[in-house]
Amino acid sequence: MQSSAVPELAHTHTRPIHWLATATAVAGVVAFSSVLQPGAATAAQPAAPQTKSAPAHTTPPDPATVTFPIECGPVKAVVKKRAYGDLDDDGRPETVAVVHCDSPMGTPPDGVYVLTRDADGGKPRIVATLLDPKDGTTVTDFAVSDGAVTATLLGYSSADVPRCCPDEKSDVKWRWHSGSFVRSTPAGARSV
Repeated sequence: MQSSAVPELAHTHTRPIHWLATATAVAGVVAFSSVLQPGAATAAQPAAPQTKSAPAHTTPPDPATVTFPIECGPVKAVVKKRAYGDLDDDGRPETVAVVHCDSPMGTPPDGVYVLTRDADGGKPRIVATLLDPKDGTTVTDFAVSDGAVTATLLGYSSADVPRCCPDEKSDVKWRWHSGSFVRSTPAGARSV
């Protein structure tokens, strides 16, 4: 057998130092390639020119800044629920608040009020009472959507019905029309 004229190659026998050198080189390449990443892609369209001036104040009115027309005696009025939306299509959101007395017992009746503010962003004020607490009803499901206020009302058919157990249920909708809120019953609404 003839001996090779070329000396034995060092890389033909792997040793731990070779694996360490390879791992270090691969880690260096990965680290360096993460630095050279391209910028983030965006799908944003260029802004369209404004044809209508933006409203002066687009924050919905805060019900905590309003005194509601509800008689609560020694307890205070509390906002049970609230929802926001542009109900009169003027570009400024209104707040619809469900309010009742903070009674320690029983189920106090609710009032539903619409709050707005002037175009200059002035102090919030009540512009409509959709449901008077004197009606003796309670609001359960409640929402503002597509320019309308919807709610489920629980009430009593007579004074003889215990206040714990409402025996009437109705779904209602209020929508701004010709300068006032008009109450209707949505299609498919049922009574208990």
